[in-house]
Amino acid sequence: MSKEMIDALDALESEKGIKKEYVIESLEAALVAAYKRNYNQAQNVDVEFDAKKGNIHVYAVKEVVEESVDDRLEISLADAQKKSKGYEIGDHIKEEVTPKDFGRIAAQTAKQVIMQRVREAERDVIYNEYSQYEHEIIQGIVERSDNRFVYINFGKIEAVMSKADQMPGETYNPRDRIRVYVTKVENATKGPQVFVSRTDPGLVKRLFEQEVPEIYDGTVEIVSIAREAGDRTKIAVKSDNADVDPVGTCVGPKGARVQAVVDELNGENIDVVPYVDDPIDFIANALNPAEVIAVQFDDDNKKQCMVIVPDYHLSLAIGKKGQNARLAAKLTGYKIDIKPESQVEFVDDNDQDVDIDDINKDDINKDDSDSDSE
Repeated sequence: MSKEMIDALDALESEKGIKKEYVIESLEAALVAAYKRNYNQAQNVDVEFDAKKGNIHVYAVKEVVEESVDDRLEISLADAQKKSKGYEIGDHIKEEVTPKDFGRIAAQTAKQVIMQRVREAERDVIYNEYSQYEHEIIQGIVERSDNRFVYINFGKIEAVMSKADQMPGETYNPRDRIRVYVTKVENATKGPQVFVSRTDPGLVKRLFEQEVPEIYDGTVEIVSIAREAGDRTKIAVKSDNADVDPVGTCVGPKGARVQAVVDELNGENIDVVPYVDDPIDFIANALNPAEVIAVQFDDDNKKQCMVIVPDYHLSLAIGKKGQNARLAAKLTGYKIDIKPESQVEFVDDNDQDVDIDDINKDDINKDDSDSDSE
């Protein structure tokens, strides 16, 4: 068995890149457990594997004490000094207890350890490969789906896409090629697990990087993204180069660049707005296409503001079911309360607030119809 063992360890190191020392360390620990299990022993033992010859030796380890209480774990100082005058209390003595038939058990244990280490090494290779794709776009083939996930084959591994990460209105059929955003790669007990998404704002960011070279090289920067997947996305961009129009760069000639992203997202509306350092102007830009008359910040909460818009732009500012205001709030990081110009005096006199969350459904439906007519 010794030559076969050495050959197997050498093959593992050369073919799988698994260090021989790592396997030997694991093997020795496994052999200790196998010895105690198969020979019903409870004493402290060490197993030593000779990496050159392949021989295996089992040693009982006993601590030198004044008077031994448990012969399996201890040896008296007097008995120890019979073996060598140099022993002192607290030393440990090793005595070989290798059973004659231990080679068979050792071979079985070694086989199990080696197979386990091979599986772990293969998992590590896959994990290291796909962890590089975290927060990137990757293309795969839809394998199947169930009530919880869509399963996507990447060749060496199968990724999962949860219900929350699936685009509303999209269908995923077996053998469909699909581009997804890798949100997380875990090295789980059962092997690497890849989680992907079609709804994550990171997907929009990576798509723009692919379509707009100026974003990829840093000339134009994506500052923030607010997304309601399958419906609408707002993206704020800026450039430190005064000669570069960040919005126009992202939109592209005749809208070609932004249209390529829209097509990948199956018609999702995308608003590209300019980022500016002044929060008043940024909030006004984020509420586009609505006109903003004024932005007033709350003295008690600097991340909350009141936005005043013309009466005829109230529906545009709020958006369908409050979507425009909601996305603007996510994009800017401010809580936005929208008020029509005609109610500003009314609010001051009566200390009432018109928060978008307090607008009833009839008002929203009316605003939506007004918006459609405009």
